[in-house]
Amino acid sequence: METFDVVIIGAGAAGMMCAIEAGGRGRRVLLLDHAEKPGAKILISGGGRCNFTNLEGDLPDRYISNNPHFCKSALSRSTPRDFIAMVERHRIAYHEKTLGQLFCDGSAREILAMLLDECRAAHVDLRVGHRVTEIARSDQFRIETSRAVFEAPALVIATGGLSIPKIGATGFAYEVARRFGLAIVEPRPGLVGLKVAGEVLALCNALTGVSADAAVSCGRISFRENILFTHRGLSGPAILQISSYWKNGDALSIDLAPTVDVENFLRDRKRSRPKAELKTVLAEILPSRLAEAIAMREGDMPRREMANLPDRLLLAIAQRLKSWQVLATASEGWAKAEVTVGGIDTAALSSKTMEVRAVPGLYMIGEAVDVTGWLGGYNFQWAWSSGWCAGQSI
Repeated sequence: METFDVVIIGAGAAGMMCAIEAGGRGRRVLLLDHAEKPGAKILISGGGRCNFTNLEGDLPDRYISNNPHFCKSALSRSTPRDFIAMVERHRIAYHEKTLGQLFCDGSAREILAMLLDECRAAHVDLRVGHRVTEIARSDQFRIETSRAVFEAPALVIATGGLSIPKIGATGFAYEVARRFGLAIVEPRPGLVGLKVAGEVLALCNALTGVSADAAVSCGRISFRENILFTHRGLSGPAILQISSYWKNGDALSIDLAPTVDVENFLRDRKRSRPKAELKTVLAEILPSRLAEAIAMREGDMPRREMANLPDRLLLAIAQRLKSWQVLATASEGWAKAEVTVGGIDTAALSSKTMEVRAVPGLYMIGEAVDVTGWLGGYNFQWAWSSGWCAGQSI
């Protein structure tokens, strides 16, 4: 048996940040992972360029949780600026893409290499290929793995949620939480495409690959970004964002021309371009394939000139474009989800340290916890912030 000051299970973003901070404070840290290599999710993020944070990543309203106030402490104490400083210290070139999203100019491997370098500098003992088989607690935590047994007065669970099982995601964190009496907010896939059926599916099949600017709403929540038509339904940034709020039975309202007063636009074109076809006019404000598909819904209307289209038809088309009602049948599921919505109930945790109040020495961090960020680097920022807070407390 080997003893340490802290054992961290999960060598992903949150686990490595926690290890760096704890090790930097002189703690003897063991960082374990069941995979053969650390940081799998880091490497596939951002199309391989790692959207490592967001300039607005410390804004709590960009996070979903049963307790929307829980994330405030961590985000205010470990900010995007702090992580950017580490990136700059390691001379990793990066750029802002859109909406404050920061990506590596090169490869996500640079971020992983940086974290591993920081772990080495903090004398973190990283061991991969260790599948945890048993966790017990008396005066200390006893962690049995497929290769060895360890003891420590502090244990950190940083094994993430259920998203992307092909890279090793499991429900391990929830099993540990339940073992120690913690409640779980039911996990569901987030930042994921949505499936549709019937007439909407037929339209999506015809438009597969088409992307369009849109404002997508679910209840009071709305996002304005691109949507993407797929052979199973809808995806793209706006759909991924709204999916974290969507639940079975919820209807989506999609504005396919968010910057245009479509009714007045069509009336104007009826006067200014009386001989133009409907699909040609719609293509001024929509992708051409989408414009043609919408025009085709009017039967022979796309072949008729604007001058011959009654105002009541133009009004109906405008209303459809501004408020297309879509009832999604399901999400694309865990295999396609980028994150997990829900997780370990924050009511059991200290927002300052991430420690379980009823189990001294036990910490829960990262995606395993019921805090989920928007698309665009927010979930990495939660990993850095929550990991930092635990690492500063242990």
